[in-house]
Amino acid sequence: MFSSILQFEFLQNAFLSGILIGFIAPLLGVFVVVRRLSLIADALSHVTLAGIAGGLFLSSKISFFSSLNPIYVGMGFSVLGSLVIEKLRAFYKFYAELAIPIIMSAGIGFSVVFISLADGFNTDLFNYLFGSVSAVSRTDLYIITGVAALVILLTVLFYKELFLLSFDEEYASALGLPAKGLHLLFILTVALVISVSMRVVGILLVSSLMTLPVAASIRIATGFKKTIFLSVIIGEASVLIGLVLSYYLDIAPGGTIVILEVLALIFSIILSKARRGKI
Repeated sequence: MFSSILQFEFLQNAFLSGILIGFIAPLLGVFVVVRRLSLIADALSHVTLAGIAGGLFLSSKISFFSSLNPIYVGMGFSVLGSLVIEKLRAFYKFYAELAIPIIMSAGIGFSVVFISLADGFNTDLFNYLFGSVSAVSRTDLYIITGVAALVILLTVLFYKELFLLSFDEEYASALGLPAKGLHLLFILTVALVISVSMRVVGILLVSSLMTLPVAASIRIATGFKKTIFLSVIIGEASVLIGLVLSYYLDIAPGGTIVILEVLALIFSIILSKARRGKI
């Protein structure tokens, strides 16, 4: 397997991308879960699907867009979706949670329309939905690397601010922090991570990579930083082992990775109960 990685560029792309995604998705996922925004990942993944389907439709029907990489359209839709979510949260001030199902429904609607216009499912769209080891190109790797650098920079520079926003946004505002600006920057970063992660795990499963490792680590970690550390470890292990298994068994990597994360969650629940003497 590892000799194949050295020989084939597509395997190099897949594993390097997996390492980056396995790190940044759970890293941001901790802040997403603590802020009770877990469903936003699902909403933005459906919006990203609409962008991907729209990009595939344009490239197949209009010769001018034949060289268009659908990932750019997906990223654009995801960022736009995050901005609309924030507008809707402000508009429905006392029912802010409505913003997520509204955007999710819109994303599904546009996806279905674009898929039908593009003459239904094809191999490319299937790879975007469920991930593919061979689908990650060198260009995708460069994009993922750029987004990973942005996530790490954001976390390092604004860790304390993000920590305060996650647990008490009103207190953070009272301290003079630009809460709205930081929250918008955070949501935009989440949108970018979701859109670039789809190549490895697939659009329909990308939210799992942000939430399941965190759900598992919360059960056994004793602090916020330990939760981040364990989430990243679980995410990295699931991605790398999942990619190896998908290569040997010729199965979709996205589903394999999610199953491994579910197993990690089950193990963490059993371990936490054992610690409390409930087993």
